[in-house]
Amino acid sequence: MDIAWQSLTQLKAALDAGRLSAQEITEHLLARIARLDPELHAFVSVDADGARALARAADQARAASLPRPPLHGLPVVLKDLLDIEGRVCTLGSRRNLQRVATVTAATVERLLAAGMVPLGKVHMTEFAFGGWGTNPLMGTPRNPWDRAVHRVPGGSSSGTGVAVAAGFAPVGIGSDTGGSVRIPCAFNGLTGLKVTHGRISLHGTGLLSWSLDTIGPMARTVADCALLLDALAGPDPRDPTTLAQPLERFARDPRSVRGLRLALPDASQLPALMDAGVTAAWQAAARRFESLGVQVMPARLPDWFFELAPAAGRIIASEAYALHGSYVKDPAVPLGDAVRGRIRQAEAFGPGDYPQALRDMAARRREFAAWFEAYDAILLPSVPIPAIPVAEVDEASPAPGILTRPANYLGLCALSQPAGLVRGLPVGVQIIGKPFDERTVLGLGQASESAGGSELPRPALD
Repeated sequence: MDIAWQSLTQLKAALDAGRLSAQEITEHLLARIARLDPELHAFVSVDADGARALARAADQARAASLPRPPLHGLPVVLKDLLDIEGRVCTLGSRRNLQRVATVTAATVERLLAAGMVPLGKVHMTEFAFGGWGTNPLMGTPRNPWDRAVHRVPGGSSSGTGVAVAAGFAPVGIGSDTGGSVRIPCAFNGLTGLKVTHGRISLHGTGLLSWSLDTIGPMARTVADCALLLDALAGPDPRDPTTLAQPLERFARDPRSVRGLRLALPDASQLPALMDAGVTAAWQAAARRFESLGVQVMPARLPDWFFELAPAAGRIIASEAYALHGSYVKDPAVPLGDAVRGRIRQAEAFGPGDYPQALRDMAARRREFAAWFEAYDAILLPSVPIPAIPVAEVDEASPAPGILTRPANYLGLCALSQPAGLVRGLPVGVQIIGKPFDERTVLGLGQASESAGGSELPRPALD
């Protein structure tokens, strides 16, 4: 058994059967991180001592036949916007190298309560504001699918995407405000879930946009995303947006997909910058769903659908400015130029622009809900192109988030999963579902994965 490439579900089965110990898993992964991360730069910090202590305690509890939580002794990596009381949390910014958290994020609390072993904190785009995954001041993680050329990892959950794709951990935590789970999953050949806003508590999470931020699992399989969602979802009085959600369990009995209505938008509506290989992979995914008994229904999205990306950007910039505006204009504060510029876009907005943007978003959500009544889910590509070299990045390009931001703006959930390779690089498709209908997108993703739709070779690291 090659521990580095086992899924969370497989490692859980091996632990339960006594074929592996939590300490064996942890030591294997820590050794792999020590060997490969100097090249890939996924980690801000590795908590080797803490991980070893938790793994040892997990093995002792198992040996004593004590009651165990569902993910007992299993490893995870954490995006560096999740606070842990008494420890530095940078939010991807050199400005925050001395920022010591005063609370522990609800996400971390629930992972620990589920028995998981955090291996460390991983890099991200500064303040989670950027889809390429670049970070000029903290360093840009290296996409593991190309060791000859430094390619973008996708953002903002860049380190999580690289860590899971490189076999440093079976799963990790990302966040998604405009695509920051789905973009790195597409670029790195992973499966990731953008949950409905209000599904997972944001208490203790470094915010970019409180109206659109979501926490989400990133993994190699749909089943692993469902396991993490079971651990993380649920009401939290410290985050009132979570209190209205339906109480569900996602890892048991995946939803049957036969007869589900999957909207396949007209290819002519896709953005002009689509790579032909990505379009072909998306269309192949649609044919696979059809072979599984899903009703793949040609559809035409509202004409304004892809205009929602800049509309979402205006809300994100406005709320980011409210959070960071007190210092973003100071050139002495160490911030990346691109992120500084994105935040300062809000300075051009008039005094009524932000509340009007929120009213417009609410109206679009009502309008789209009426359109969506005819379908159960929508199939789109995740990102229009494969990962490009870092040297070719245009920070002003809409390419990374143009297909993902609409789901955030409209309050939807979405699962991105691999759809094959284009010129040797992974690409993805996203299954977009209605608010709080994660069960449907997980079911569709599981069906496609079981039919071989997400099979990829491993990155050439070993």
